[in-house]
Amino acid sequence: MPEKELLVQKIKNGTVIDHIVAGKALQVLSILGVSGSEGKTITIAMNVPSKKYGRKDIVKIEDTYLSPEITNKISLITPHATVNIIREYEVVEKRPLELPDEIIGLFKCPNPNCITNASEPIETKFYLPSKDPPLLRCKYCERIYAPSEVI
Repeated sequence: MPEKELLVQKIKNGTVIDHIVAGKALQVLSILGVSGSEGKTITIAMNVPSKKYGRKDIVKIEDTYLSPEITNKISLITPHATVNIIREYEVVEKRPLELPDEIIGLFKCPNPNCITNASEPIETKFYLPSKDPPLLRCKYCERIYAPSEVI
């Protein structure tokens, strides 16, 4: 019996995010602000076999080139993901994710008493006092959170 393979079509141009923690692809798209209404072809593969991690997710976004500043935002939920920039079906850039020093306006502060949760028009801002393990400190209330508490 021939071996079965999962075939995912190559993209001509765009961004491929590989080695996403299994089950996190939809959350990655949300953090990146990709909804699907942009008119770009988006391929999502979830819980596919991975030699390195057992299972993984993959996201392919055609005709879109995501900057390191944008893709590094997902490093809190999937630190081992890699971003591949594709041109004419070839990988022209391969980069690992890096935790940013600060995250602005992406997550809501869990502290209900934080000024960012009042009626004031203040954008959230978190600093990363520790990157291993990653911790987030709110600029305004100064509370420290694990990524799972904020995301």
